[in-house]
Amino acid sequence: MKNIVILGAGMVGKAIAIDLSKKYKVKSMDINPDALHFLSSNYSIETQFLDVTQEQNLSDAIKDCDLVISAVPGFLGFQTMKTVITSHKNLVDISFLPEDVLDLGQLAKENRVTAIMDCGVAPGMPNIIAGYHNEKMTIDSFEYMVGGLPKVRSFPFEYKAPFSPCDVMEEYTRPARYVENGNIVTKPAMSDIEFIEFEKVGTLEAFNSDGLRSLIYTLNNIANMKEKTLRFPGHIQMIQALKAAGFLNQEPLKVKGKEIIPFDFTSEILYNAWKLKPEDEEFTLMKVILKEIENGKSKTIMYDLYDEYDRKEKISSMARTTGFTATAAADMILNGVFSKKGLFPPELVGKYPECFHYIMDYLKERNIMYKKTEKPE
Repeated sequence: MKNIVILGAGMVGKAIAIDLSKKYKVKSMDINPDALHFLSSNYSIETQFLDVTQEQNLSDAIKDCDLVISAVPGFLGFQTMKTVITSHKNLVDISFLPEDVLDLGQLAKENRVTAIMDCGVAPGMPNIIAGYHNEKMTIDSFEYMVGGLPKVRSFPFEYKAPFSPCDVMEEYTRPARYVENGNIVTKPAMSDIEFIEFEKVGTLEAFNSDGLRSLIYTLNNIANMKEKTLRFPGHIQMIQALKAAGFLNQEPLKVKGKEIIPFDFTSEILYNAWKLKPEDEEFTLMKVILKEIENGKSKTIMYDLYDEYDRKEKISSMARTTGFTATAAADMILNGVFSKKGLFPPELVGKYPECFHYIMDYLKERNIMYKKTEKPE
């Protein structure tokens, strides 16, 4: 039986471990003993306390495994990936890290490692979809919108964070890059707010965020690409107010003789306000829109996802849709469906039809459905 190590036992890491433990020998590692105890006492999952910033300890902890999945917060992601790769271990990573991960590509090749980055719901699935269709026909424009939202809207934020709140804050502060007429354009995060109507949900607001990531460089034949995050109307205005007032500043501020960083203080406050309780019901919504030209004719292809909290397994929708994309990729690597060496963004995996269909079928088995529709222009 293949051995898998999961780094991170948070909401998404927990879902990953539970899913893979049904087929593989899984060990979950984290610095949170409560999270580890939950897994070891309820599932056939081995656990180990581990601080991933201790590089030698991390390398020693994974030395006997066949594959590693990294589900650590974004600020820990780059060095964790680097340590796993230099330990000669295949890797699937979902951390929303700020660094340019493609810089690790040569290192992955030198260490004969198969590593897939950004392999969650988004970034992740839109990349896989774009990569698949980019091989089949000419794409004129690519856009996707995505959000994970609570079913119960509660004052004041009407939002809950199903993953690391500091990664959510990155969406609100990291400049948003998109492609317009073949040129890379950078705008402030939370800009270009628009209201969009969705079936089952109603009106949501969409705003610019930095979700295209590797697509900007790997699929640079597509002239127009954009990604937006979805929230309930009014949410982003509150975040903009916090930003304007200085609550998201990174520069130290003296308060009663002590230095604090406003961003860290705000993140801690919001962590408590946004904390998703184990049985809080939420949903994940995503729309992917590709405008393509095939045999001289234009058409629009759309993929729609609507997924809800799993009451039976008690796993959040965001954990399912993010985590099971990663477990699909891990399963695919372990079964030899994808074995190329190097570091791969999801679009360079989805370009292979066998990989695209493998992941789609894996998710479908877990009742995560991407509904595809086509219409001619």
